[in-house]
Amino acid sequence: MSEIKKLIERLCPDGVEYKKLGEVAKCYSGATPKTGVAAYWENGTIPWMNSGEVNSGRVFQTEKKITQAGFESCSTKMVPPHTVVIALAGQGKTRGTVAITEIELCTNQSLCAVEVNESIVNSYFLWHYLRGQYQTLRKISSGDGTRGGLNQIMIRNFEIPVPPIEVQSKIVEILDNFTELEAELEAQLEAELEARKKQYEYYRNQLLTFDKVGGARFDVKWMKLGEVCNYVDYRGKTPKKVDFGIFLVTAKNIRKGYIDYEKSKEYISEEDYDIVMRRGKPMIGDVLITTEAPCGNVAQIDDDTIALAQRVIKYRPKDSSLNSCFLKYVLLGNEFQKKLLKEATGATAKGIKGSKLHNLSIPIPPLEEQQRIVSILDRFDALTTDLQSGLPAEIEARHKQYEYYREQLLTFKRKTA
Repeated sequence: MSEIKKLIERLCPDGVEYKKLGEVAKCYSGATPKTGVAAYWENGTIPWMNSGEVNSGRVFQTEKKITQAGFESCSTKMVPPHTVVIALAGQGKTRGTVAITEIELCTNQSLCAVEVNESIVNSYFLWHYLRGQYQTLRKISSGDGTRGGLNQIMIRNFEIPVPPIEVQSKIVEILDNFTELEAELEAQLEAELEARKKQYEYYRNQLLTFDKVGGARFDVKWMKLGEVCNYVDYRGKTPKKVDFGIFLVTAKNIRKGYIDYEKSKEYISEEDYDIVMRRGKPMIGDVLITTEAPCGNVAQIDDDTIALAQRVIKYRPKDSSLNSCFLKYVLLGNEFQKKLLKEATGATAKGIKGSKLHNLSIPIPPLEEQQRIVSILDRFDALTTDLQSGLPAEIEARHKQYEYYREQLLTFKRKTA
């Protein structure tokens, strides 16, 4: 910090000049080839960036690629590596988010590429600076939510500080150290989670594989889900949604064994609760499974003040011979999932009828064995939870540190005329 301060005092003692982006960069948006035209998308080789991918911060690859015919069919343009990209529109918090390209690509119409004159502005300096201008960019955009947006005129007129290149390069060097450490921690977390996931799935499938013929050290009964569980199939009309009220668990919230309350946030009113849940209200421990979009996802209820949406079936053991946590793990298991997918129908979006699901058989070992299996698999869950609360906290701390120094390094005294 002291080195930067001395550099600024030496090179720009009277302050830093501010310029409009349009004075120091070319600003242009892309376009989207017509969807559904195979010749534009199938076997494409040209990376095409959508508005959601701006959230990655640094773009090393794109989800989709287009063909040369697709590129020529619309007004999208090739964007060189190390170009800043700003989201003009997009769902949720996307609008105003900034990324930088690490490969040559083209973009859709909701993204504005800002290709700087490198003799005046370091592209990574601009990236770091605009990352700290998210709220300002949102404020100058028009409209609310996903209906409003930025436009190229707003972007070209947006003012940025332009200190000498030597100062910019030194700031980039410092801030890149923070972002690289954050990226390393994220990669470490992802690799460790993947390793634990594979370990967990291996032991889960081993523990939940029972020989139907016999010969095990204990007897295992095979019974249909509908025989050992009471169930409720939440079908019917889509309930009326409200901004606040009782949390509505949809198929999107049901993950690999748990309810993700952040994935999707929908609510129904307290007045409608009894009507929506007239088939049966949830209890803690009940096991949920999705019947389509997606099919076969499983979760266990940990809060009985929720409502359940369509495409969800709730299972509750009829008696104490079946442990509800064991049921959850069985439904997550590889053997059951294979049977479920075999009975599911649909070419792209798989779905299964409740009547077929209820007839799928599950193993029922002695209760003591069920509890032993649950104890082992719960420990794997705990290990993953510990990891997810440890490293992410460290990543968040590093991100806050980066934001603090970014604010300090990129706040300049404006040079007056």
